[in-house]
Amino acid sequence: MPELPEVETVVRGIRPHIEKHRIVKVELRRADLRIPFPKDFVKRVEGAEIVGVSRRAKYILMPLNSGETLVIHLGMSGTLVFRNYSISVSEGEGFKKHDHVVFTLDDGKKLVFNDPRRFGLMELVKNTKTHSLFSHLGAEPLEKTFNSATLEDSLRTRKAPIKTAIMDQKIVVGVGNIYASESLFLAHISPLRPANALKKQEYQALAEAIKTTLKAAIKSGGSTLRDFVRSSGDSGYFQHHFNVYGRENKPCLCAAQHGILKITPLVKKITQQGRATYYCCKCQK
Repeated sequence: MPELPEVETVVRGIRPHIEKHRIVKVELRRADLRIPFPKDFVKRVEGAEIVGVSRRAKYILMPLNSGETLVIHLGMSGTLVFRNYSISVSEGEGFKKHDHVVFTLDDGKKLVFNDPRRFGLMELVKNTKTHSLFSHLGAEPLEKTFNSATLEDSLRTRKAPIKTAIMDQKIVVGVGNIYASESLFLAHISPLRPANALKKQEYQALAEAIKTTLKAAIKSGGSTLRDFVRSSGDSGYFQHHFNVYGRENKPCLCAAQHGILKITPLVKKITQQGRATYYCCKCQK
């Protein structure tokens, strides 16, 4: 599933091409995605100008000059890519399989939503702060307001393991399974520690590690996932830079690089709430 860095990469990729452009045509090639399209979706979107493009958690937000915001979630395998069709798409030809929505802009560009598993969604929202999709969401980790104090305040009563806690979208958004393991490694914190048992300096280290990890993933074009494709059609690259994730029984890079131990420890894999966790039991205390 595309996580925060993947979604942010898509937002940055499409923004220069769609911002301040008008949607002249919307073509729906099915009646629904994960949920039905909003009532009169085509009528409400066609003719509207895209005022901006941003992200909240893993949602893509496109405020329109109509006063509504087009909200898109990529689900597990959704992509937003630009395509040029050699023939008129109105003839029902020239589409790729699973091209479910085609937005034609005033300059002729076609932004296509493709989603093989159909877990994505599109919604039209009046208020993105109070709407049920957003009202429960926690802090944005890349904003200045997210720091060690806000993290500690959110976790001081949480007895759950720290890795599980930082993956809770009510605490902080966008720290998926991979990024949680990578952030805890950078902060030298064991994923097994109770969230409320960290010291102030550890909350500080973890907040900084979360920011560093997510920024690195965005810079590299996203992270994982065999299904993830950026708006350019290329895959992300962050999978080549994991410190612990997917490196079970391989040497711990931290210990090997800095000579922490005479015998280099190996990365360990455990399961927490059904998700794989990778960490070094020597470096992460």
